[in-house]
Amino acid sequence: MMQATRIGWVRHGITEWNQIGKIQGVTDIPLSAEGEEQARLLADRLAREGQAWNGIYSSDLQRAMKTAEILSDRLGLPVIKDARLRERSFGQAEGTTEAERMTRWGADWRRLVPDQENDESIKERGHRFVDEMLEKHPGEAWLVVSHGSFLGRMLQSLCADLTDSHLLNMSLTIIENEQAIWKPVLHNCTLHLATETSI
Repeated sequence: MMQATRIGWVRHGITEWNQIGKIQGVTDIPLSAEGEEQARLLADRLAREGQAWNGIYSSDLQRAMKTAEILSDRLGLPVIKDARLRERSFGQAEGTTEAERMTRWGADWRRLVPDQENDESIKERGHRFVDEMLEKHPGEAWLVVSHGSFLGRMLQSLCADLTDSHLLNMSLTIIENEQAIWKPVLHNCTLHLATETSI
């Protein structure tokens, strides 16, 4: 019997825009020094846990690519860039803070920003990626580095049982495909970011 295909979804490390509450979308913001350290902490965790991963897919935006490169360097895995994994385009909302969005569009800004990518478009490109990955890598385990809004939509779409919780920077969510059904193994986990004194 073939082993279940496994995906470890990783949200990229933190950026300066994350820290001040600015929406990034497809604006190509780099990781902050803290974000790079977060990626090293996840890489160390994955190395300790010893789960065999076959490689890493990453969004082509630099904050995801840098996260993937840090994981790759520590774990000795190839990185494949895929633009289908990039964040939702937030259109006119990109570069704005929560206060600015509330002033301009009100509390329902997520629905009212006129030129952003819609959920159906995200799910369409995301499912194309997942279907292709299943075809190319049956029974393998791959890490996939992407972005909060994209991951939120995809995980809910793939696993009906998962709550629509805010995915934290550098969180790890693992899902397995058994008999054409995706099942969550781990969700939105950031234990690797806890200090030693708080574990």
